[in-house]
Amino acid sequence: MYDPTVARLTYRALLGRRRALILGVLPLLLIVISLAVRALAGADDQTAADVLGGLGLATMVPIIGVIAGTGAIGPEIDDGSVVYLLSKPIKRPTIIYTKLIVAVAVTMVFSAVPTLIAGFVLNGNGQQVAVAYTVAALVASIAYAALFLLLGTVSRHAVVFGLVYALIWEALFGSLVPGARTLSVQQWSLAVAEKVAGGELVTSDVGLTTATIALVAVTVLATWYAGQKLRTLTLAGEE
Repeated sequence: MYDPTVARLTYRALLGRRRALILGVLPLLLIVISLAVRALAGADDQTAADVLGGLGLATMVPIIGVIAGTGAIGPEIDDGSVVYLLSKPIKRPTIIYTKLIVAVAVTMVFSAVPTLIAGFVLNGNGQQVAVAYTVAALVASIAYAALFLLLGTVSRHAVVFGLVYALIWEALFGSLVPGARTLSVQQWSLAVAEKVAGGELVTSDVGLTTATIALVAVTVLATWYAGQKLRTLTLAGEE
């Protein structure tokens, strides 16, 4: 279910000079802000949790997921080059799974790694805050990549819709509206982080069992439906 050629092309598309620059801005900003906060406020566990949760998990991770998930297939659909890919003797699920793996890997590298670095800068991983939020970023990367890969498959305006979801639903409603929190990838990943931290600094409005089921269900269903839409694109290309 993994094709090296498709993976290489997808990595090349995602890590081109301009897109890689965009991917690197938020992680760099998180680290710079963490350095400034540490210099001004010193090592404080609550501050570390606030920065990693507010700027890292609520903002940086979903935006990177948007860029990686939609960028894994969206541009190929927009310019029509996906037809040439679909004409090759490669199973359609293999194309989707390969692109998902690449999108997940890119999202993890550009979100989880800087989260870990920022966490150690902020408080040296006091009360496991850095590790907890890193695990949350890793888990969220999988769900976000699947969701935004699907969005890139079904819409030509995937980036716009993805940013609306990331900035308005996740960062705003997911943080302020209690009901919306239960339908938030951010809260699901925080449930996992809460288990890792084992304290009061990292909390979620969703139980661990519910969060795990939701993360798996969203990832599986989004990947499956993206595969179904790709079959439709194949038929349209052949016609």
